[in-house]
Amino acid sequence: MEITEVRVFPVNEDKLKAYVTITLDQCFVVRDLKVIQGTAGLFIAMPAKRRKDGTFKDIAHPLNSETRERMERVILAEYGRETAKEAQPLPTGTDGA
Repeated sequence: MEITEVRVFPVNEDKLKAYVTITLDQCFVVRDLKVIQGTAGLFIAMPAKRRKDGTFKDIAHPLNSETRERMERVILAEYGRETAKEAQPLPTGTDGA
């Protein structure tokens, strides 16, 4: 399984830094992953649904630590590229004169 596309949607919140959509093998999409600022740094939270008792249950998640680490590495790298683009100053326009 390969992550063939990562789309990052930054948000301006305290701990939530972005929503992420990934495509697996160009044929399966997973939406609503989250980039979260935790006490030990950034991590990825899987899409989850609130249960009747108020707790959350993952809708989709990796079954082993190797897959989770690979997903986090790819997603956080793309998040870094996306936030670096946003931090760059816009080029000053010229009027061609």
